[in-house]
Amino acid sequence: MMDDLMSETARAVAPILLLDRAEPFRPVQVGVSAFTDEAKSPSSKFTVTPRGEVCFEFAIFWDYDIGHVYDLEHIWVHVTDGKPISVEATFHGSRHDVELNPRGGRPVVWCEAGKHAHFRDAWHRDDMAEATRYMCGTSAGIEGVHLGNPFAKGFGEVTAQDHRLARLFLKRLQFSPALGRGLAFDLTDVPFVPWDAMPDWIGARMRRNLDRLRADVPHMPAIFFDCGDTLVDEGTEIKRDDGSDVVISAQLIPGAETVIRELSDLGYRLCLVADGPRETFENVLKPAGLWDLFEEHVISGDVGVRKPDARMFEVAREKMGLSAYQAQFVPMIGNNLDRDILGANRAGHPSFFFNWSDRRRRVPQAPEEEPTAQFSTLRVLVHMLQIFEFSLDQDR
Repeated sequence: MMDDLMSETARAVAPILLLDRAEPFRPVQVGVSAFTDEAKSPSSKFTVTPRGEVCFEFAIFWDYDIGHVYDLEHIWVHVTDGKPISVEATFHGSRHDVELNPRGGRPVVWCEAGKHAHFRDAWHRDDMAEATRYMCGTSAGIEGVHLGNPFAKGFGEVTAQDHRLARLFLKRLQFSPALGRGLAFDLTDVPFVPWDAMPDWIGARMRRNLDRLRADVPHMPAIFFDCGDTLVDEGTEIKRDDGSDVVISAQLIPGAETVIRELSDLGYRLCLVADGPRETFENVLKPAGLWDLFEEHVISGDVGVRKPDARMFEVAREKMGLSAYQAQFVPMIGNNLDRDILGANRAGHPSFFFNWSDRRRRVPQAPEEEPTAQFSTLRVLVHMLQIFEFSLDQDR
């Protein structure tokens, strides 16, 4: 642990960051270590070799970089006679020397827009401009929650949904870097603590960040699916020969299994909302392993009414732990205009019409049957749902 004199010296030589003027994030806390002899960094993969009397390691924590939740960057300031003589800093997993460029006895370090890697100098920033634009735009949020770090065990359980919410949050923040003249940010304006205090703090901070994403990021809390001619081809159904309406086997529509598995892998909560006997849906979905990918199964044979009756949607929301208010964020996917689409619209749900089979009407006959969106091949559905989710009201 540093003594008071060493801590005072660390603050006196702490870097000033030059941030992009469009930068949406700011550092949150800095863990400081001091080295008078060569030693392994306690907070990174690097070995620190002092070039002067002492080297101060500044481990800078950001809640986010534009590509993922969690960011820990490093700057090493080598000091002799209380003055910086050399500076090293991290750059996308590597380390390099940066221009000393002192201001009032403190080093000034260029910081990459969104990503917070440290440039060697302004010319390096300009050379990286196109890559920086790409990372702040098209690839925003691509990594979700960053787990490739030694502190990830302290984050608690991180689910597929958490990664999706992280990507969604960051993608909505994508921006065009301003480049040019930087915005000076004094690193001493955020709390400085000895590095020993940082690991537990990082874990607690990340748990809080994840809780905030779960509570605050507008997203689809569930997706409701019909089955017949939505996932299963009704033209291939074989029914029990006892006069009942129970289907004993049927083929999936091409792409149905891929869609359900992909949505499940992305952390979406799925609910089957279908008309018919429960046994039918068990018979046609279980052989492909899809039945258990639905968190709940709301079947008209169990509920006692069929879509478009509002009770089908009310029961689905109840089973999924959703409020009537949340209906506006929960799409209903179905093929039947006067059941799936009409029922969803009346119940306040977005309606996605799978305009695929001629066994049902394919043209709405009234405003209440107009779907929110429609599609004719399942391969586009995941992308459509992601676009819909991205567009959800961020000011709710």
